[in-house]
Amino acid sequence: MPDFVYNPPDTPLAVLYEDAQILVLDKPSGLLSVPGKLEGRQDCLLTRLQAEYWGSQLVHRLDCDTSGVMIFARNKKAQGFLGQEFEKRRARKSYVARVYGEIEGESGHIDLPLCADWPNRPRQMVHPDLGRPAQTDWEVIGRAPGETRVRLFPKTGRSHQLRVHMLELGHPIMGDPIYASGPARAAPRLMLHAEWLALAHPESGAAIEFRAEPPF
Repeated sequence: MPDFVYNPPDTPLAVLYEDAQILVLDKPSGLLSVPGKLEGRQDCLLTRLQAEYWGSQLVHRLDCDTSGVMIFARNKKAQGFLGQEFEKRRARKSYVARVYGEIEGESGHIDLPLCADWPNRPRQMVHPDLGRPAQTDWEVIGRAPGETRVRLFPKTGRSHQLRVHMLELGHPIMGDPIYASGPARAAPRLMLHAEWLALAHPESGAAIEFRAEPPF
């Protein structure tokens, strides 16, 4: 795996929605969700957001190279409510990805437990005994020579879940610096985007949903 060079994009906040309880943003690819542990990795979406919206609270994360919808709380009470939406799996999400190769079939279900590959962190791996349950549904939404465009529906929220599951299917996500190799890695970015999020509003309890179109 190549050394990780952090060069976050210098782009303004893309706010999709805001009210007194929540902020919803379209995170760019290449920007950490939260500060990294190593020196030089303090710039992230959370710190940028807090500079403009004091008191913003983290609810969930996206991988650095993944773009798309992220929701933040504007106070501790909303953070607790939204955290339960994710923990209890009431929040529903979909992603769009371009994967290498031409997938057979039009849809499917992946049920492969995942755990950290400790000697090769941050890699994750499938492990039937040590892995935690992880399920992903997928459907084909487009085809081109040598690649397939899919919509992914994670039923669990394991680290790198979609990336490892598609790799195990034999179709790594294009541009993945960790799991793709050869021509599959040649894309200019990780071709994975969180396009849709649906959950309950922390104040009213009403169903709300947000969408950000894929930039690829």
